[in-house]
Amino acid sequence: MITFTDKGAEKVKEFLASQGADIGTSGLRVGVRGGGCSGFQYALAFDTERDGDEIFEDHGLRLLVDGPSLPYVKGAIVDYVESLQGAGFKVENPNVIAACGCGSSFRVAEEEEVSAV
Repeated sequence: MITFTDKGAEKVKEFLASQGADIGTSGLRVGVRGGGCSGFQYALAFDTERDGDEIFEDHGLRLLVDGPSLPYVKGAIVDYVESLQGAGFKVENPNVIAACGCGSSFRVAEEEEVSAV
């Protein structure tokens, strides 16, 4: 399951409304891709459902996750933060065991087990 904080949900609703998107078919895509100094980076985008997606609903919104990304983001919470460095979505992910200093990439335990073999 993947969920939103109240602030994260509020910002997704604002964006979808400003784009005139149908919240019945559109949502926030949460995925991962290889890259960054720690191995993976988040790929967040507003999108519509695709074949093979896992769909989670929270706060009346949809979170779209492709099958390969699901093990890496399962249990994550999507928040929206505003700070002196800027504003944007932040993923609180219980699967992360290490992150880079800038916070844009991460490593998960499963990756450690594969590296040890």
